[in-house]
Amino acid sequence: MALGASQAEYKDWKFEHAWVTDIDRDSCQTIKQVVDPKRIVRKDVKDIDFGALQGKFGSIDGLVFGFPCNDFSAVGERRGIDGEFGGLYKFGVKAIDELNPTFFVAENVSGLSSINRRADFDKILGELRVAGSGYKVVENLYKFEEYGVPQKRHRYIIVGFRADTAIEFVHPKPEPAYKVKTAREALSELPEDVRNNERTVQSPRVVKRLSYIKPGENVFTATLPKDLRLNMRSGAKISQIYRRLLPDEPSYTVTGSGGGGTHLYHWSEDRALTNRERARLQAFPDEYAFEGGKESVRRQIGMAVPPEGARIVFNAILTTIADYCQKTKCVL
Repeated sequence: MALGASQAEYKDWKFEHAWVTDIDRDSCQTIKQVVDPKRIVRKDVKDIDFGALQGKFGSIDGLVFGFPCNDFSAVGERRGIDGEFGGLYKFGVKAIDELNPTFFVAENVSGLSSINRRADFDKILGELRVAGSGYKVVENLYKFEEYGVPQKRHRYIIVGFRADTAIEFVHPKPEPAYKVKTAREALSELPEDVRNNERTVQSPRVVKRLSYIKPGENVFTATLPKDLRLNMRSGAKISQIYRRLLPDEPSYTVTGSGGGGTHLYHWSEDRALTNRERARLQAFPDEYAFEGGKESVRRQIGMAVPPEGARIVFNAILTTIADYCQKTKCVL
């Protein structure tokens, strides 16, 4: 989200990062490419004094946060806001209460709306509406493949503008200019010396298993010899296990964690994708290098919002603010 915001521009309007906070050491090292290291605060969100941040870095116009999706994701126990991570959205509400920014942007998975028959989602939206001095909140389920991201990644983006501004925000719709980009297009012409491109050494058994799996198939839908099949204890058949990409469609969703068989697999080569290839499917530029070990890098990539998708959202926000200020002569 931070990278997408830094890339957004409309006429002479741009965003500048006041501060960024994260609990993860490697993520804080990575984000130094976008944010002044002096403005990066590595802390547990539970320990952050938002008033102190405002005192140190000044008032902010916008607050951007992605609250943990673990308890809302379709892959998981789906405990909702009562889960270990589900209630952490409240720290976004707390920040809005204390900082009262002109606008905020929040992000989460598409499964947010199906937990408890949408009751959790409505509760979160309700708390965001009355946070600070009050906000007009509009949510949209983005299918990022419709915005030129080479991946079928569906995420809710929630935007709120302070009610006293009278700003009416409309989420950007897909346009013909956002050409659908396929996995083949995204992974072509990859330089050999690019960062985060180390290949995983596949065992002979995995290579043999992949040789039977066709593009678009996974370990459960492919015709495999008995000795190469997987038996899931619970009977669940997770569709992404050893699933090969379809080269002429956008990728299926890039994830940030998971055991064997969940790393995304090339359509013709019997191997998992590299982290750089995953980053390309997330629409990160090659020059954006991730810090940390392979699993840490995988987590950072898989938990991110595609920066190109974020840029489109922030461009719409800039356009909305600029047009409003031109009409009202406001100064933000």
